[in-house]
Amino acid sequence: MSFYLNFYLHYLVLLGSSSGVTTYGPQQRAQKTGDILLGGLFPIHFGVASKDQDLAARPEATECVRYNFRGFRWLQAMIFAIEEINNSSTLLPNVTLGYRIFDTCNTVSKALEASLSFVAQNKIESLNLDEFCNCTGNIPSTIAVVGASGSAVSTAVADLVGLFYIPQISYASSSRLLSNKNQYKSFMRTISTDEYQAIAMAAVIDHFQWNWVIAIGSDDEYGRPGIEKFENEMLQRDICIDLNVLISQYLDEAEIVRLADRIENSTAKVIAVFASGPDVEPLVKEMVRRNVTDRVWIASEAWAISSLVAKPEYLDVMGGTIGFALQAGQIPGFKEFLQQVHPKKSAHNEFVQEFWEETFNCYLEDSLRKVDSENGSTSFRPLCTGEEDITTVETPYLDYTHLRISYNVYIAVYAIAEALQNILTCTPGRGLFANGSCADIRKVEAWQVLKQLRHLKFQNSMGERVRFDESSELSANYTIINWHRSPEDGSVVFEEVGYYIVHGKKGAKLSIDKTKILWNGYTTEVPFSNCSDDCEAGTRKGIIEGKPTCCFECTECSDGEYSDHKDASVCTKCPNNSWSTGNHTSCFLKEIEFLSWSEPFGIALALFAVLGVLLTSFVMAVFVQFRNTPIVKASNRELSYLLLFSLICCFSSSLVFIGEPQDWTCRLRQPAFGISFVLCISCILVKTNRVLLVFEAKIPTSLHRKWWGMNLQFLLVFLFTFVQVMICVVWLYNAPPASYRNYDIDEIIFITCNEGSMMALGFLIGYTCLLAAVCFFFAFKSRKLPENFTEAKFITFSMLIFFIVWISFVPAYFSTYGKFVSAVEVIAILASSFSLLACIFFNKVYIILFKPSRNTIEEVRSSTAAHSFKAAAKATLRQSSASRKRSSSVGGSSASSPSSSISLKTNGNETATPPQRRSQRQRVSFEGGTVNLSLSFEETRENSVKL
Repeated sequence: MSFYLNFYLHYLVLLGSSSGVTTYGPQQRAQKTGDILLGGLFPIHFGVASKDQDLAARPEATECVRYNFRGFRWLQAMIFAIEEINNSSTLLPNVTLGYRIFDTCNTVSKALEASLSFVAQNKIESLNLDEFCNCTGNIPSTIAVVGASGSAVSTAVADLVGLFYIPQISYASSSRLLSNKNQYKSFMRTISTDEYQAIAMAAVIDHFQWNWVIAIGSDDEYGRPGIEKFENEMLQRDICIDLNVLISQYLDEAEIVRLADRIENSTAKVIAVFASGPDVEPLVKEMVRRNVTDRVWIASEAWAISSLVAKPEYLDVMGGTIGFALQAGQIPGFKEFLQQVHPKKSAHNEFVQEFWEETFNCYLEDSLRKVDSENGSTSFRPLCTGEEDITTVETPYLDYTHLRISYNVYIAVYAIAEALQNILTCTPGRGLFANGSCADIRKVEAWQVLKQLRHLKFQNSMGERVRFDESSELSANYTIINWHRSPEDGSVVFEEVGYYIVHGKKGAKLSIDKTKILWNGYTTEVPFSNCSDDCEAGTRKGIIEGKPTCCFECTECSDGEYSDHKDASVCTKCPNNSWSTGNHTSCFLKEIEFLSWSEPFGIALALFAVLGVLLTSFVMAVFVQFRNTPIVKASNRELSYLLLFSLICCFSSSLVFIGEPQDWTCRLRQPAFGISFVLCISCILVKTNRVLLVFEAKIPTSLHRKWWGMNLQFLLVFLFTFVQVMICVVWLYNAPPASYRNYDIDEIIFITCNEGSMMALGFLIGYTCLLAAVCFFFAFKSRKLPENFTEAKFITFSMLIFFIVWISFVPAYFSTYGKFVSAVEVIAILASSFSLLACIFFNKVYIILFKPSRNTIEEVRSSTAAHSFKAAAKATLRQSSASRKRSSSVGGSSASSPSSSISLKTNGNETATPPQRRSQRQRVSFEGGTVNLSLSFEETRENSVKL
């Protein structure tokens, strides 16, 4: 490559020496000599004429077509800045800046042709061309280049001038690819990268809540990276792209037609275009021809104010376009400078002639276009008089109200001048080069200027601090504009409607005044550009299989979820203490429920519990009042008191289950219930078992009387109850119950008790049931004992009820929820307590109060005597049967019949006649009196029973 480059430079030098003037690069230029030379690249034309080069003859140079008035104004901004610096007494005094400015025609080939002239002098010293010509002084050195405009052009230029470390400062190339300093070492720019613009475009689309758009980019280094970044931003914001295409100003007409068909058939109404004016113009023309007016165009800064597209005749289709423009700057004196342009006053600027001719649609006397017109190659134009007034013609050239790119050019030139000023004023030992040395301003080289530019800081004409960042670019903000039609003359007006601050705080970067926007040129209603209609509040977006995420169906929120705004992606779950309304647009507080004192069910249970307490207290009062009567004495008076007290505790424990559960009530209620019932069952068990042992004892001894004294009875009750107390203590220590709010039920919060350990609760109820089962066994076995003593039948029946209740309780407890859990346990407690109270005591109270004739000693004696007679008869029969068996075995004993005699002594009064022969006598202490039970068996047939 170096060989070909050297060969081309040889060619340029020889070509220049043969003509005797410095004509390197394209012939048409703006050029002025100086001590230091700056290069410039500007798109004076929008493109080149398309020709079919069949190479039948020497190829001709391509012709630039379509004059660019804005490009010429940018060129004028560079010249104005250089002349302003040359006239300054403080900036670069005694140093004159020159310039060589070329037209790139917005193409890479023309730009490279001009760029080769910039690098020629920088390379001439290594070519050793003295034998061919005396080149010294004929080829000026270019130490910096201002340009180019398009990113594709700047990329090609940067590849070339970067080889020689010539600083290149672009004023409009915003491709993010140019931020790669490894590839583009000497490239700098006074415009922000397109990465920020792509983010800003996506932010605008998101701001108006569009999610279905068309993305179009130019097929070059500007459009491809820009549209790629735009797609990534859209993806992050969940915005879908229906159509994504690349365009170029060189597309065939058929391709433009096909693209317009796809756009017209798309349901997306927003078109984001990342392209330059020349590239987007053919598509806009086709859309105008079709009169497609229901689209919103989003324009990047490269064509947002382009005169090729922003035409009054296009406003019916393009009106309402939202565009991004660079923030405008102020250049004092620039307006007057633009108005002073004239062919006779611009000897150093060859572009002025064509500008004059294009502005006034005429030909100057010495113009080549006059010859072409006479030959019929172009349309007829009159000669220019030279007296035309440029201020009377409206062109983009004099649109100096919003200087954007022109101001960037102005800043670029001043940046170079400030870098040279720093070199000029450098103090040896404090410079940027080796050992703190400084460069010589008279022999300054391009790489030295590049070094100085990278460390440059200065203040511009607007008082702003200018500094290139690590990517060698200036950060800038964007102005958002809206295309309006002027009511005066129908021209295009760029109305500022907002701004985007690149490095602003999150949420404050974008600002848009919607009231200033006219959509489609006439309406203030924001257009709709979504794949699906908005989902109303109370619904969410549901995915449609095979469709982009932006195409969805509206699905109603599930129960317990809500959405309070349109087009919700997901439904929000209501807080635990809330539930969704019927239309799922909001949440309301759940109703809090527990077994309350104020509700009818709670009141009824409480009344039953209180009734149980009152009835039990009444029974206890009756027993205390009639404590010396035979019925009370026969019922084991002291244990009966304890039993009645335990029943009061049972009824009272049910009240703890009513009301809002608190931690202390949750820890109290199960132990209170369990201990109360165990105490109750223990009393019944001891009482029943004692009488059973009395009546079934074969040989009453003092040991029986000792073991079944009152102290032992209470000791057994205590021991049985103590086991339950220990179960409760271990439970409360290891897994104490606590209040718990159950949010699982729709619309209701149930406040219940978390029992902590269901195993502990099982042990508590299981132990109670175990005692009840033992009690049932003894009661069943005692069912034929005298009723006045234990009412064993009623105890058996009460135990059956107890088992039925608690066996039913287990499935009911685990199948219910909320307040009904407590209600089930309260009902079980009350049912068990009432069954025990009724079965054991109601019959006795009835006798005491309503049948006092049965509450006598005689009644008790007769009951006891009857049972004793039955027992003695059974014993006599068993003895007689045994005797006959023995007689039969010895073979001849005479038969004998037993005779029994029963003698009872109660309270020391003996009433029985002693039999002739006693075989057994039993004495058992019972209650406060003494009962003597005598059974005798005789060989005679007589038997008598005396009471």
